[in-house]
Amino acid sequence: MRQLGISVYPQYGTVKEQIDYLEKASSYGFTRMFTCLMSASEEKDLHTLKVLLAKANELGFEIIADVSPSVFQDLNLSFRDLGYFKELGLSGLRLDLGFSGLEESIMSLNEYGLKIELNMSQGTNYLEQILSYSPNKHTLIGCHNFYPRKYTGLSREHFIKCSKQYKEHGIRTAAMISSSHAKYGPWPVQEGLPTLEEHRYLPITVQAKDLYNTGLIDDLIIGNSFASDEELKQLSELNRYLLELSVDFVPNVSELEKKIALEKIHVNRGDVSAYVIRSTESRVQYKQESIPAHDTQSIKRGSVTIDNDHYERYKGELHIALQEMENEGKTNTIGYIVKEETFLLNKIRPWQKFRLVERTER
Repeated sequence: MRQLGISVYPQYGTVKEQIDYLEKASSYGFTRMFTCLMSASEEKDLHTLKVLLAKANELGFEIIADVSPSVFQDLNLSFRDLGYFKELGLSGLRLDLGFSGLEESIMSLNEYGLKIELNMSQGTNYLEQILSYSPNKHTLIGCHNFYPRKYTGLSREHFIKCSKQYKEHGIRTAAMISSSHAKYGPWPVQEGLPTLEEHRYLPITVQAKDLYNTGLIDDLIIGNSFASDEELKQLSELNRYLLELSVDFVPNVSELEKKIALEKIHVNRGDVSAYVIRSTESRVQYKQESIPAHDTQSIKRGSVTIDNDHYERYKGELHIALQEMENEGKTNTIGYIVKEETFLLNKIRPWQKFRLVERTER
């Protein structure tokens, strides 16, 4: 199961605000929690963290905390015994800065069943180095970094390369998405906390759709806090396995056209076109129906179209335009993919399934 997670930083907000946030996220089906031991260095922060971890455990969260070798040194701990972290209430450790590979392999065999989460964003042979020391692979998971300063997030090319590296080894993966409402992260700089730079100012649901659609990410964690109720709700309702594109319909769209667009899962034909995403089943299903011409203007990128009565063999076929095209009056524009999601169109693969959903709020 793909999971959703939140982040909690004990140095920000009151204990009540933090607990309310945990309870709210839990009620929306969030099951992971991220926190950072490197930034919670003061005694009062650690005390607050213990209270929050107790509550998170009560709610059934899987809790992973960011650590580095310096945390082990500051607490006078050995990587050979992770009992302190188990007593703290953690489910696992995320190694923001790792060791040599041997240490990680020993940590993966810990007697407490703690997960060892690796930093996926480095782009080195770090994972292979750990695997060469014969770790317990079942306790290894991975999560990308987040990036508080704008223009420092990962490029898509690097993100894909690193993510494939982990998926090819069967390692569970995670990435960070950023709330536009949240104000807090582990460090003073706060310009959003996404993994991908191109996500920094996108709506949180669009970030999630994109990452899930890569097929390379299992879990998504909101990197900053506190996300709004609406953001939590929208993410909880998001289809984690099937891409759903949001559509604004034109005023003249018919009930039949909306039915064609919304009722069934669409399949992008395998013999793909450079001009359109093509869903053809509806032309067979509704071949006896009349589809009068309307809104036959030139077609723009992101236009959702259905061929009308003048396109005899193709009547009822649904397309999503990938580029501008002229229209000879045989094709109705029934709506448009919302602007923030049009970049997803070029990421729909041959034979990929997807749905169209009507946008209800603007």
